[in-house]
Amino acid sequence: VPLQASGGGLVQAGGSLRLSCAYSRRIFSNNAMGWFRQAPGKDREFVAAISWRGGDTRYADSIKGRFVISRDNAKSTMDLQMNSLKPEDTAVYYCAASQRSISGSSPMDYKYWGQGTQVTVSS
Repeated sequence: VPLQASGGGLVQAGGSLRLSCAYSRRIFSNNAMGWFRQAPGKDREFVAAISWRGGDTRYADSIKGRFVISRDNAKSTMDLQMNSLKPEDTAVYYCAASQRSISGSSPMDYKYWGQGTQVTVSS
């Protein structure tokens, strides 16, 4: 599996979780990556993205200031630190890889998708 997400779980509102996405360096050697989420009955929405070298990051307005995306290419991992979680953050979170070194917020920008990890925030 070229992308493997982990770290989801159940947390109370105001709490924190850290998601991690392990990726294959053999396949992804110059790829921007991102996190998306999908709540029941809703479309998949952009959460955050990071360029290959990590110098360019982008965030959805809904999570700006609460979530931080990072990556460590030496370890082939990308993380999403989620703080001050709210019930509306409840969703399945997906990591994705673009074919470009810098990418955007549309799911169409991403070609490769990992399996999701469930995040549930209780009120």
